Amino acid sequence: MKIILATSNRGKVREIAEIFAEDEVIPFSDLLGPMEIVENGEDFAANALIKARAVYEKLPEGDFVVVSDDSGISVPLLNGEPGVYSARYAGEGATDRENLQKLVERLKERGVSRTYAFYTAAIAVLSPEGEYLVHGWMHGEAVDEPRGEGGFGYDPIFIPEGFDRTLGELEPEIKRKISHRGKALDLAKPIISMLRSLHA
Repeated sequence: MKIILATSNRGKVREIAEIFAEDEVIPFSDLLGPMEIVENGEDFAANALIKARAVYEKLPEGDFVVVSDDSGISVPLLNGEPGVYSARYAGEGATDRENLQKLVERLKERGVSRTYAFYTAAIAVLSPEGEYLVHGWMHGEAVDEPRGEGGFGYDPIFIPEGFDRTLGELEPEIKRKISHRGKALDLAKPIISMLRSLHA
């Protein structure tokens, strides 16, 4: 079965393709080219559905499902920032490094070197059979000194609960087991499996 990902983020594509290795995982841009999707939802679930619906509506009928994720980091000390603005925290078109740097600066403004933070992932799965939505969370701390070269986004400044290393320092297989996206994708697996059997 084809899984069309409503993302062009190569880090997310790689992570999702590893989990659904038995399926053909294709970023939407490979089929539709570049497409502007306005993510104006009030929460991660709304944005995941907005992206999935936008891609699903543009695709011809076929044997596929569309999978979309919206995720980000929230820091309660900063009133939940960056939250749904995680991908554009430093402005539209900002790089991962610029977004991370802004969060580091905000922590330093508050005079903290580490504080409680959590990641949220909402995964939407769309198919002719319906729309499905699952969530995953990962709790830990945001720190003001980036460490590690692995992962993407805010990984170098997030230390998951129970660890003393950042996500940027952890091995990919460990990160996958504990990550918010990994947890949400684990919940999406039975949905994909059920849809696969219907499309067989």
